[in-house]
Amino acid sequence: MEKLLNNWNFQGRHYETSSDCAELTSYLSRCHSCRVESGCFMVYDRPNYMGNQYFMRRGEYADYMSMMGMSDCIRSCRMIPMHRGSYRMRIYERENFGGQMHECMDDCENIMDRYRMSNCMSCHVMDGHWLMYEQPNYRGRMMYLRPGEYRSFRDMGFGGTRFMSMRRIMDSYH
Repeated sequence: MEKLLNNWNFQGRHYETSSDCAELTSYLSRCHSCRVESGCFMVYDRPNYMGNQYFMRRGEYADYMSMMGMSDCIRSCRMIPMHRGSYRMRIYERENFGGQMHECMDDCENIMDRYRMSNCMSCHVMDGHWLMYEQPNYRGRMMYLRPGEYRSFRDMGFGGTRFMSMRRIMDSYH
């Protein structure tokens, strides 16, 4: 269960959820801190799971905005379901599954070094939940991917972002 609070250091009204919430402002006018009591969540600085997104595992995030460098408060959140089983994703050099393709089943700290791909612009997640990062070694802006087809990262609001590493979201993060 995630507990979201609308002021710094867990002050003011709060909202609790154990599922996705596309628009937090319907419950709280502002949300600047949160506590994840169990599981993992992605939080977003825009409604409907858009904008900058951040991965949160169990813990307290008292001053979320300054810690994550957010331009605004938390506007939506998505619960990441626990996955037990294999992980499998195909990454593609170009949009619409074009160019080089590589099948991945484990973490990759540097897509360029491992696969000799300078760009990753689409993917198909067959199994598991993944995080993709704009820099090698799991740093920089991130994107959450659950099973499905992602034909264009640019169309998802990541124009100009090159994803250079990826990590499975595993039970050990819980």
